[in-house]
Amino acid sequence: MNEGIEPSTSSSSRFTKEQIVVRARREPFEYGLLPIPKLIFSDGTATLGPLKEKFIQHAASDTSSSSSPIRVDADGISQVLQISIDNARLVLDTLAAVLHSDSDPLVTAKPGDLDSVGADINHLILFLYIQSYKRLLPKSHKDSAAVADVWPSTSAFDGYLSALSPLQLVRSNSRRFTPSQADEEAYQLSYLQKHMTNILALLAESVEGENEDLLVLTLERFEHLGFLIQFGERGSEAPLSQAAPFFANSDPDMPAVPVPASQVHDWILQNIAAALENTSERISSKENGPSNNSDQDVAMADACTSSFKGSSGIRSPSYVEGISKTSIVKHASDLKGSSVKVLNCHDSVIYILAPLRFATVYGCSDATIVLGAVGKAVRVEHCERVQVIVAAKRIYIANCRECVFFLGVNQQPLILGDNHKLQVAPYNTFYSQLEEHMNQVGVDATINRWSEPLVLGMVDPHDSLSHPAGVSDVQAESATCLDPGQFTNFLIPNWFEAELPASTKHNPFPLPEVYMASQLKNHQNLGDIKQVLRDLHLEESCKRELSCALHIYFKDWLYASGNIRQLYCLQGD
Repeated sequence: MNEGIEPSTSSSSRFTKEQIVVRARREPFEYGLLPIPKLIFSDGTATLGPLKEKFIQHAASDTSSSSSPIRVDADGISQVLQISIDNARLVLDTLAAVLHSDSDPLVTAKPGDLDSVGADINHLILFLYIQSYKRLLPKSHKDSAAVADVWPSTSAFDGYLSALSPLQLVRSNSRRFTPSQADEEAYQLSYLQKHMTNILALLAESVEGENEDLLVLTLERFEHLGFLIQFGERGSEAPLSQAAPFFANSDPDMPAVPVPASQVHDWILQNIAAALENTSERISSKENGPSNNSDQDVAMADACTSSFKGSSGIRSPSYVEGISKTSIVKHASDLKGSSVKVLNCHDSVIYILAPLRFATVYGCSDATIVLGAVGKAVRVEHCERVQVIVAAKRIYIANCRECVFFLGVNQQPLILGDNHKLQVAPYNTFYSQLEEHMNQVGVDATINRWSEPLVLGMVDPHDSLSHPAGVSDVQAESATCLDPGQFTNFLIPNWFEAELPASTKHNPFPLPEVYMASQLKNHQNLGDIKQVLRDLHLEESCKRELSCALHIYFKDWLYASGNIRQLYCLQGD
């Protein structure tokens, strides 16, 4: 497995952690893992090395230029990996979502062209390699009573479903005591540290001539590592070739001299070790220091500001965390990066009206969450009785229950794990900058595959938690389409955007005919009721009684639905 990479005989340039910061790219680990058993290889190069050769053989006839990266299409992936063509397309689509270069043809391709464009074989091999990654095991909670205070009453399902049902999982592993971003970053770096020898062996090539056992990396092969790691100073990114001493001053008009893989290996491991030391110090300081304010209960009036945390790095996510029984609104100017994580929020309404690359909704219950336009992927996990409204290229739904998803999505919704009573429906809202945000991130309003969910297995092999015996034999549950009679438009109050130009006037996604007919019928019924009320010849006292009754019923609905707190919270904004 480690053959061909010898200890370096030359001293690598040393970089202090103040000069260069190496990080694992979060996206492949958070959005790029697929629970398809035939994609998971635990023997490193032993299987993936021969598979790479098969990919090259299959793609050789399609290679137009020897200087261009060799690409393999969906049919080639299907044949080599012996998976269905639908799963091969899913591999390409998922890889497109997590690639580090937005200029790669797979990223810029239209949804219908992914099959033929195919994947750079080296990117594909790295993608397949990390399918063996297992997520960090959640920590146990120090105060179980605190969890009971946050979570709603026990679900009716909990009496007879698996002990690892979505609600129970999140009860015992809420964001307040699951791994922090620093924990996850350290864990991902440790994984790369352990496997870097094999990863470089898969990217490297032999030297022709005298020393064929020596593995070297060209500049182009080295840049593929950007799929897994990034270098930057104070949160800004730099291309790998600029960060590496052996490629930093390469002449763009002259090919750089290939570098021994062992030299690259030593240099990367030195930087990972320094980064892990730095991360360990941060985690230790946080755990031993004063308690985090976000872990304390906050007053409702303060929740809108104190529970939102920005991040300094352009690739780091912003957090909306621990919101309970309130409503918040965030625009692009409120976000420090292009990704958002909505975590452990309950009985609330959350608006993130911004263009995003990635979004995660985790551990939420009894909430409505409106996400703006998401150009890469949305992941919704371990949620119960949540409504999610989003315009996105793709969405992954895992281990959720009794949730409704109002979607404008360019790719099939992917449903993973143990889900129950999910419903999908067409997109049902708009705000003034929605179309502008969709154009910025590349979401196409003419393509909406909301009604075509793709279901994978119930057990996620990447999850570190154990699973009940026999659960792998249970058929995973898909989502049903929302009854058109229950479909309604969701109104985003326009006072959120009093100073913003109103360029979007209506829902940019065309409604299916049956949902449009239901909408028209509802509007007609409302008009009929209004007309009946106008035509009633009532005495003034009866009119006052009718008006009072309507107000009482409306007030009861506001309290019963939880929408009353939107009026209180937003009035304060």
